[in-house]
Amino acid sequence: MTTTLIVLAHPNQRSFNGAWAEASAKACADMGHEVLWSDLGAMEFDGIEARAHYGIAPEAAFDPLKAQEAAAQAGNLPSDVAREIEKVQRADRIVFHFPIWWFAPPAVLKGWCDRVLVQNELHAVEQRFDRGMCRGKSVLFCATTGASAAECGPDGKEGDLQLQLWPLAQTFRYLGMQVLEPVATHGVHGYHEGDDEAALEARLGDVLTGQAALLANWGRHPRMRFNSDDEFDAAGRLKPDAPSHTPFVRHR
Repeated sequence: MTTTLIVLAHPNQRSFNGAWAEASAKACADMGHEVLWSDLGAMEFDGIEARAHYGIAPEAAFDPLKAQEAAAQAGNLPSDVAREIEKVQRADRIVFHFPIWWFAPPAVLKGWCDRVLVQNELHAVEQRFDRGMCRGKSVLFCATTGASAAECGPDGKEGDLQLQLWPLAQTFRYLGMQVLEPVATHGVHGYHEGDDEAALEARLGDVLTGQAALLANWGRHPRMRFNSDDEFDAAGRLKPDAPSHTPFVRHR
């Protein structure tokens, strides 16, 4: 049985993002998947890593990575983090639903990554990228923007949405996962009126209706391209004859 984790990073369950996440969950359940949920807003997930999570005194040194690793080795990770790690480990697929705020996903989603993607639980020094601990898993981002599709394109005044999502994509590539090409719904905000509001509601309804087909096509959905480990030299630089798939990793 396929296990799918739905992660909602929006403070309002009744938002379009919430409805879109519900549509994903229903579609997966209808396909016979085991569905796991992480509604970060409803959970009041604390996205700020802090010494208090590990019982470290205020006057003591605090190295988050080492604190996480030590807690994992001792089997006493914070309970909220341990639950999320278990979901990621169980999941074959992860679907993230979130808005773009200030040209990036919401802070709680970055905080979820900061706290949950723990050393030696989901990645390790010798188990990352092509040899990542999460090989065989795949992830899809379903994002909303307030701006139009044109404004979020490569030449748009809001900036290229694909580049805004690249750091998050690289995060899961680091773990060894395949990253599907993101899916975006544009122009989602509460300031539409009259005919514009009616048109938006109709368009969003079509997105919700089409989510089942999108997820049923998971295996054929295009994947983001990343450089393989062997396309970097011993210093970690892209080899001269290797292709560049993103401005974030390019030839000097």
